[in-house]
Amino acid sequence: MLRRDRVIRMQVHELMDACLFMVSFWLAYVVRSDKTVIDFFNLHEISLEAFDRYLWLYLVIPAAPLILETQGFYNRPLLCSRRTTAWLLFKGCLITTLGLILVLFFLRTEIARGVIVLFGFISFALVLAKEELIARGFTSKLARAQYRRRFILIGSSEETARLGKELRAKSPEAVDVVAQLDLDETSLQSLVHLLHEHSVNGVIISAKRAFFDQVEAAISACELEGVEVWLVADFFKAQISRTSFDDFYGQPILVFRTAPEASWQSILKQAVDYIGAAVLLVVSAPILLVVALLIKITSPGPILFHQDRSGLNGRPFTLYKFRTMVSNAEQLQHELAAMNEMSGPVFKVTNDPRVTPVGKALRKFSIDEFPQLFNVLRGEMSLVGPRPLPVDEVKRFNDPAHRRRLSVRPGLTCLWQVSGRNNVKDFRDWVRLDLEYIDNWSLWLDFKILCRTVPVVLTGAGAK
Repeated sequence: MLRRDRVIRMQVHELMDACLFMVSFWLAYVVRSDKTVIDFFNLHEISLEAFDRYLWLYLVIPAAPLILETQGFYNRPLLCSRRTTAWLLFKGCLITTLGLILVLFFLRTEIARGVIVLFGFISFALVLAKEELIARGFTSKLARAQYRRRFILIGSSEETARLGKELRAKSPEAVDVVAQLDLDETSLQSLVHLLHEHSVNGVIISAKRAFFDQVEAAISACELEGVEVWLVADFFKAQISRTSFDDFYGQPILVFRTAPEASWQSILKQAVDYIGAAVLLVVSAPILLVVALLIKITSPGPILFHQDRSGLNGRPFTLYKFRTMVSNAEQLQHELAAMNEMSGPVFKVTNDPRVTPVGKALRKFSIDEFPQLFNVLRGEMSLVGPRPLPVDEVKRFNDPAHRRRLSVRPGLTCLWQVSGRNNVKDFRDWVRLDLEYIDNWSLWLDFKILCRTVPVVLTGAGAK
């Protein structure tokens, strides 16, 4: 259905779910503080009167619907399978519960662990019950009669057949195609009669540029009747772009986009980047000081290595790393060109003779990458995203399609690193993994990549 309708429906569901999550937290505390439960499981006693100390958490828990939105919970079909609903809800409740644990940890707030566990289970059960009630309500005869919308499709026979098939497949519970018309004068003359006969809710027009005169005539006829007209704006066929409709200072425009669009997910991603980078820097500060001292003592030259890398849309920025090579490593690179193991413009060498003994250990466990957390705080990088390449290597791209990896912020870790890390030999495979990440991006994908990165870094798998 129209984005406006979907947004309104989503906001109503988010409000209901926020209330259910808050009720779930209260119920979890009530159950955990119950004397019978405490005695049966031999738990330490907590008082229900102490619940007032945790009321401030009601400012955090309403973020749960935003997490559900990032999992696509509100974008699924109205009457999708129970398995899909349960799985998306489970992921959302799990992330919400883990997020609540982190908030309590960083704010040094103690609460019985049973409350958090019960909160996860109760919130899952309440929201799932709400979804089941809504699904049952929409399958009733009265709801079907009120909710179903009747449409007339106008366009070429091939276009109307394709569009009708898509509508029935995606919204069988909400759409009823009552007639299909060709774009010719005879059909347009019968349009008004069909509007009256079927009491339609709207007319959907799918037309090519050559039929703009007929489209204008059909719109005029519907204007007089007060019937909505939806024009399918697919005049130009893009190969990989996702098309969306927007307005630019009041001017309607079509947007062709291959990178993820601005959304709540992207805002949450930035928040996670800043908070995560700040926390990691604070936690790892003692280790970083020791590493800096080791580099200074064991090898002449600066502690940090900096290099111009290509960031978002190719904009150069200065990337920081702990220096792991001799100070004149960049000048010596041309002498090692014959040893390059990576096809394409990227330079990678196993057992690079320029690497210092301390640098080898830092590289093995990716400790040399930690200063890039400052790049994350500066907004130049993200925790997850395609690895940034030197500006001169980007200039040597022989395939223009490879530049699409620059359409998002570069990151500390990515699919390439957790899918074999430096064992990838062909630059085209590297790019393929980056584009796979861009085309399928979600906060859940970022979360999975971060989780897979931890064991890869701790074991030094695939490092060079």
